[in-house]
Amino acid sequence: MKLNQFAIMPVTPEQERIEMEQIQMIHERDLALPPVPFFHQLLINSFPEARTLNSGEERIAGLMATPEQNALVYLRTHDTISQQVFFNLYLQLLGFSPERDFSLNEPLAITPTVNLPAFTSSELNNNDMLHGWYQLLVTHNTTGQTFLDDLTSRGYFLAMVNNATVKKPIIFNGKAQAVYDTTQLIREVVYVESAQDTDHDGQRDLLKVEITRPLESNSHPVPTLYTASPYNQGTNDEAGEALTHDVTIPLTEKPAVNNTVADTLPTNRVVPAPRKVAGLTQTAEETMGNSFDYSLNDYFLARGFAVAYASEIGTKDSDGLRTTGDVEETIAATAVIEWLDGKRTAFTNRTDNVEIKAWWSNHHIAMTGRSYLGTLATAAATTGVDGLKTVISEAAISSWYDYYRENGLVIAPGGFPGEDADVLAEETFSREKQPGDYHRIKAKWQNALNQMTLDQDRTTGNYNAFWDARNYRKDVANIKADMLLVHGLNDWNVKPKNVGKLWQAIRDLPIAKKLILHQGPHVYINNLRSVDFTDMVNLWLTHELYDVDNHAETILPNVLIQDNAHAETWRVQEDWLAPENPETTFHFSPDTLSEANDPQPVQLGFSDQLPTKIFHYYAKHWDQWQTALVDDSNAMLAGHRLIFKTAKRAEPLIIDGHPNVHVRVAVNQNIGLLSLQLIDYGRFKRLTTSPVTLAGQAMDLGYHFKKESLREFELTRLSNYQLISKAHINLQNRDGLTTTKTVSPNVFYDVDIQLQPTHYNLLPGHQLGLIIYATDMEMTVRGNQPLFYTVDLKATNLQVPHLRH
Repeated sequence: MKLNQFAIMPVTPEQERIEMEQIQMIHERDLALPPVPFFHQLLINSFPEARTLNSGEERIAGLMATPEQNALVYLRTHDTISQQVFFNLYLQLLGFSPERDFSLNEPLAITPTVNLPAFTSSELNNNDMLHGWYQLLVTHNTTGQTFLDDLTSRGYFLAMVNNATVKKPIIFNGKAQAVYDTTQLIREVVYVESAQDTDHDGQRDLLKVEITRPLESNSHPVPTLYTASPYNQGTNDEAGEALTHDVTIPLTEKPAVNNTVADTLPTNRVVPAPRKVAGLTQTAEETMGNSFDYSLNDYFLARGFAVAYASEIGTKDSDGLRTTGDVEETIAATAVIEWLDGKRTAFTNRTDNVEIKAWWSNHHIAMTGRSYLGTLATAAATTGVDGLKTVISEAAISSWYDYYRENGLVIAPGGFPGEDADVLAEETFSREKQPGDYHRIKAKWQNALNQMTLDQDRTTGNYNAFWDARNYRKDVANIKADMLLVHGLNDWNVKPKNVGKLWQAIRDLPIAKKLILHQGPHVYINNLRSVDFTDMVNLWLTHELYDVDNHAETILPNVLIQDNAHAETWRVQEDWLAPENPETTFHFSPDTLSEANDPQPVQLGFSDQLPTKIFHYYAKHWDQWQTALVDDSNAMLAGHRLIFKTAKRAEPLIIDGHPNVHVRVAVNQNIGLLSLQLIDYGRFKRLTTSPVTLAGQAMDLGYHFKKESLREFELTRLSNYQLISKAHINLQNRDGLTTTKTVSPNVFYDVDIQLQPTHYNLLPGHQLGLIIYATDMEMTVRGNQPLFYTVDLKATNLQVPHLRH
């Protein structure tokens, strides 16, 4: 077990004392006590569930101070507190078991795993113990939370929660503490009027917003965490499944053009006048029951933040049509921010036009969320909308072309062949769940959906005006909000290119920006044990939304990356995809990759067409196809891909950036595609593909509030390979994304292919491999056509960017 912490704010001894008094862990009079009574008081205060002295001492007696004495006996028989005793109790309070996790005779041996304070003397005075206890409070325990959060869940702040004279928020070590009453949360619904009419009914669209806020927000303004979610009001899974496109279709030739974005989409933005306000109130008319939530948002409800979920245009109880990622969705997302910032109108219901303001808001807003939710946060940030102070964007799309297309090919997000912008629009058009409402809008919706199907152009896979309108990276210069980006390096749904290109685009903007890369797929990481993600977000949001000068912008790493080769290990970097990273070039010979630049004039070929029975089997079993693709001994795919490997490495290679392949290739017809996979070969234990649950409901989000399961990636998966990166390209797009050229049969072309960006620790004993193939059963169209590809190895190479040794 390793408890990595990056959000601990360095403070002076004087500040430690002030903060310890502020949370009533000590009082000024306590400092005059002899060391043992002082330590006794700290221990008693660390069992807030014990309401009497006897009850508290029973819990102290449950701890071992030495191999022979429990803590209560020790305190009653000694006049001093030694380092050893202090650390023994420190570790037990964090949940470590003596003689299993650490030795009572040598507690300091656990130092590489746990944040331990440093002392200069073997016997501790009160100032030493005050400093040590401060460090204990900000240190993570075995269930992935700080000891202070653990105390909070056991009622430590209960007296302050119920004390109206306590000034809130309370900040400890630069982070907001859970002193807000989650038993009296206010839940209300408003309808924000946006500056759009996407269903063309002559009225501005109303957007349903569900708000949960602390009762205390009635007496002082609070910041807001805002999540825009088109899934919030339900999804039409069956309708989406019925609309899913067939991918067992042939690749076809497309016309040669110099600019695939030359066409422009018609614009029909007519914005009606705002509704006339018939009255003003501070009281919402509607509440809500259980609704969509995100446990990270829930965590901050107890810390004085309001949480708002907006359902977006075209969803149940809102107006408009779904548009999958275009400017209309961005306008809807920013409309809620403008209301929270006091600059837009909302109503108590959909008919009476009674206005309700966000009078409880301090006009400081952060957007949060993963996938589509994080995507809308990114989109909103690119408008520069006032009030949006920061975005915590997880696994987000920065260009929808990079989600559904790649280099002139129709590409599925991992696990969803046949999905496209129209399918996602249908799945999230939850107005269908209200038959009376849907009856009025059905014809308009079908027309809009048909137009989207046409405009997205699955025939060519070209980057066109439809996709250009859904590329947020064009507008990054407008970003004023600070950015915290989170992404999985093994996310083949929203592929790493989305965060990589966004990170490069904002690198020089005058904003604070941070990047966290984990080894997971399309998942949240706020419940991982090995990293203090929630604490980092707390430090960040306390700075951004409470205006606390806690130095979050300098304390948090610029780039934090989870190591793939070592369990519970996170690396700090100044940058990712740094242009100054060196590159190693590997050259090709049959079956082999080598740094030696002496390639032989050899041509190798492979057929893309599989026997019909095998093709149909692999089209339904992508995981088995992937295993067979990587296995050079698999007879079924022999002759249907080329595999090249290095020798077993003698030294580690930390890949960091976009691997690039230059390939000279010919195909026997006037069409063709290439797919590439970069592979780590070798039978070794690797991290689990997704975090495993260590303990259910182990993380508390507040006192008598919600819980979250504790999870972690474990180094227990014995496997023969690990996918590092991949790429796909239509050979007609060999000279650029927006240019298509003809392919002449059996003519060699030089093609440069940039693989998905990555960070990967390739250990000694492992082999780096590259697979060249065509049809990707999970992502590309599957024509099973009689295409034969020939690769000229002498003119083919692989460039791998890496960190300096």
